[in-house]
Amino acid sequence: MGKTALIVIDMINTYDHADADLLLPSARRVVPVAAALLDRARRSGVPVVYVNDNFGQWRSHHGELLATALAGPHADLVEPLRPDDSSLFVVKARHSIFFETPLAYLLDQEGIDRLVLCGQVTEQCVLYSALDAHIRHLGVTVPRDAVAHIHADLADAALRMMERNMGAQVCDSGELWE
Repeated sequence: MGKTALIVIDMINTYDHADADLLLPSARRVVPVAAALLDRARRSGVPVVYVNDNFGQWRSHHGELLATALAGPHADLVEPLRPDDSSLFVVKARHSIFFETPLAYLLDQEGIDRLVLCGQVTEQCVLYSALDAHIRHLGVTVPRDAVAHIHADLADAALRMMERNMGAQVCDSGELWE
């Protein structure tokens, strides 16, 4: 039997991109929930993997991405979710956490076969990552209150698709690592 990892998607963010104004209200609601989920996962010994967009900065690394986000105008959304010393970090360039990243190899090496996906954006990166996890035969859980969206209607549809078409467990974050 494998184990579960918490995957934090694109939360190390400066929010200076297209649709950020639409994303920010949802992100503000999600950050405290995701921070509590991170705390429970860490206290339960669940591995935490941050998979974050590099925002086209091809010379960047996770420390630089974090420093830039913490120096930006929305540092209050990043600080509560900052990686700790035990967190793993994978940089991505496209929507899926798996596309052209070493994540699948990392998960295999760690014996991880179930992912809990939190972060942003529900109807984009979370959805595509759930699909890519599903086709890799990984179990997926998505806490609906720990994923931020740009468009609420599309996020609701994405959660239904993940549940129905990918067999994802969609739940409230409070149900995890109580």
